[in-house]
This record gives sequence, structure tokens and C-alpha cells, in this order.
Amino acid sequence: MPDRFPDFRLGTVLATSFTATLTERRGDAVERIPTPARLVDWLAVSGLAVRSCTPAQLDRARELREAIHAAATAAALDDPLPASAVAVINDRSTQGRASAVLTPEGDRRWRLSQGSTLEDALGVVAADAISIVSGERDGRLALCASPTCRAAFFDTSRSRTRRWCDMNTCGNREKKARFRAARPAGPGPGTRSS
Repeated sequence: MPDRFPDFRLGTVLATSFTATLTERRGDAVERIPTPARLVDWLAVSGLAVRSCTPAQLDRARELREAIHAAATAAALDDPLPASAVAVINDRSTQGRASAVLTPEGDRRWRLSQGSTLEDALGVVAADAISIVSGERDGRLALCASPTCRAAFFDTSRSRTRRWCDMNTCGNREKKARFRAARPAGPGPGTRSS
């Protein structure tokens, strides 16, 4: 029986989707890329298919993920960017080889060549992080309002007031908790009122 891994949380922004491969950062953390093969799977569904990943490459990918999270969190809080995070993001960005291509819909996508390596794919993720942290793209970095999550996400909503990294997970969980807390305590099961 194959191992069952948690589903990926895929968003529309590559860099913050990558940071979402570790969720519930302030609760019971959920690692969504626990193995090199699982990172290859995430890259494939994100349009960056590579053939393989070693355990050392997985470690470098996770280092990039944490650097992006640290830089995005600092940017969301208007704090100075951590120098160590900036160094990791820049290093991974300069190691990658990928081409930007234009889709028929007018969108920019990244294309890896047939012989691309994991470093090439991580270069694309790092370049995407640079574009959102630097303010190059229209939107704002924010932190999920869930006290157990606190994921950095890129808010492109019209009002730029989104509160949750994902409404279907964190948003619904928090709304249900508020609803339960607001309900009056009624008689318990098996209790009669007279």
C-alpha cells in the first residue's frame, strides 16, 4: 500500500504555494514534501517537472522554502528582510536556468528545458519570490489570521484585505470556531428541562 501524503495547497502564486508545503507552522506542523519524490510531485503539479531529487536537494529546497517564508513574513510586517533569507533566495535564483514564455492568454510562464535539474526549478521559485517580495507584482504580502497557521500569502484581492491563506481550510476552521464559541450552551444530551 503506497504512503498517503497530505494534499498540496496550491495557490496562484508559485513562491507562496511553495511555502505552503509546510503548513500549521504554529500548531502541529504538516510537512507536505516529506520525501524527495514528493518534492518532484509538487514541482510537476506546479509546472516545473524535473526527473529526480536527492535527499541533499530536498534539504536545499526546504532551506529555500524557509528563506522565502522568512522574507515574505518580514515584508508583510514591514520589517527589514533577514539577510540570511535574502542570501539563500538570491543564491537559488542565480543557480537556475529557465526561460520565461508568453502564453496565448498573455500570461508569463516559466519553461524548463528537457534536461533541467531541481536547481533550475528552484531558481524559478526563487525568482518568483523576488518578484513578490520586491513589490514588482501587483498585490501585497500578508499573514494568515489563523493563530496556528500564520502562512505568508500574496493578496491580489481588489481590496487587499484578505485574512486567510486559504478560505477552504484556515478561513472555514476559524469561522466554525467563532460560531461554536458564540452559541449558547444548551442542555447536554440526555438532560431534560422541566
